[in-house]
Amino acid sequence: MAIEFNFPENVTLANRSALKLFILSMLKKEKKKPGTISYVFCSDDFILEINRNFLNHNYFTDIITFDLSAPGSLVIDAEIYISVDTIRDNAKRFNTSISRELHRVIFHGILHLCGYKDKTVMEKKKMTKKEDYYLNLYF
Repeated sequence: MAIEFNFPENVTLANRSALKLFILSMLKKEKKKPGTISYVFCSDDFILEINRNFLNHNYFTDIITFDLSAPGSLVIDAEIYISVDTIRDNAKRFNTSISRELHRVIFHGILHLCGYKDKTVMEKKKMTKKEDYYLNLYF
């Protein structure tokens, strides 16, 4: 069991130990168990290459989550890529702090791994409600 933070890009992530414990509590509330979850904080260019090469999408995004868990397993193994550039842009766009936007996206990745989707309007509403719930618990 491990939650890892990798920083090829310059990003500040305060209280990493507390954040790891919070992610573990999220998984427990969502009835999942942690395996190895690796976050990689990267640039827009890096995440665009991942999007093109692995998902055949030709656009920027704030997060890409790869669920590496065994089918049907409650144990979550994953790689989560987060674009620091897009986080900064979205924080300005949504008039929020970079820290809050970064944590929203960190939690968003975990919610995807717990089965939440965001393709339809209803799915997005449910995802946003869960993100807000966990953000308010964390902050």
